[in-house]
Amino acid sequence: MSMPTLTDMAISVLETADGRAKTALSRAHAATWFAAGNSDDAIAIGSGAPPLRPARPDQPALLNPRDVPKRKPGTPEGRIALLHAVAHIELNAVDLHWDLIARFGHLPMPAGFYDDWVKAADEESKHFNLVSDCLEANGSHYGALPAHAGMWRAAEDTVDDVMGRLAVVPMVLEARGLDVTPGMIAVFKKAGADQAVAALETIYAEEVGHVAYGSKWFHFLCGRDNLDPKPTFHALVRKYFHGPLKPPFNEEKRAEAGLPPDFYWPLSETG
Repeated sequence: MSMPTLTDMAISVLETADGRAKTALSRAHAATWFAAGNSDDAIAIGSGAPPLRPARPDQPALLNPRDVPKRKPGTPEGRIALLHAVAHIELNAVDLHWDLIARFGHLPMPAGFYDDWVKAADEESKHFNLVSDCLEANGSHYGALPAHAGMWRAAEDTVDDVMGRLAVVPMVLEARGLDVTPGMIAVFKKAGADQAVAALETIYAEEVGHVAYGSKWFHFLCGRDNLDPKPTFHALVRKYFHGPLKPPFNEEKRAEAGLPPDFYWPLSETG
């Protein structure tokens, strides 16, 4: 049998429904990719046809964002709901990163592009498991509550546009995580929920890198195509992201990830 390509690996993750099984396969493929490296056993990128939507478990029920019940984070039930929402985001992020690899693997890109997104997918898999562990330690599990049905919309909207994908997913959606995660950490610290605090602090630290990968490869593609990154970013976000960006922004962490204020403030409600 021939060695699976990286695209084959990516598609196999996308076609796995169960969250724990999906993330276990994701982490195993990432380990295989990095173990092969640039050796004689190096893995080809390959090509293939990823599904338009990834496989999903029967639960959680996916609802219109307006219909997802709101719970106050100051209560135990509210904190469970918050963790469930984070787990849902992380599982979608696993698929988003593997989909980026599978869907755009036909484009000529440096090897570092694949290294970065395999690493990001591996870390998102770890994040899902950390948050799922927190849910289970509190008598719940991923799938116990309804979740946001719109998480995959950015992938569908940018199915043929790698620069649009980079602009909207890491540079807008994941950057938003840098804005809101400190507040979530504060909620769980106040509740003395040390396991959740540790999980969220890990997520917060590693998401900076994912936003940075988006910025790095967006700028790389702009340079290769002789495009000015800032107006190109603004045009793509206005095309694919539905609504203004919402402050307050975590300017320190965004800058650390390579996102200067003049990229996002003009796209805000007040910009």
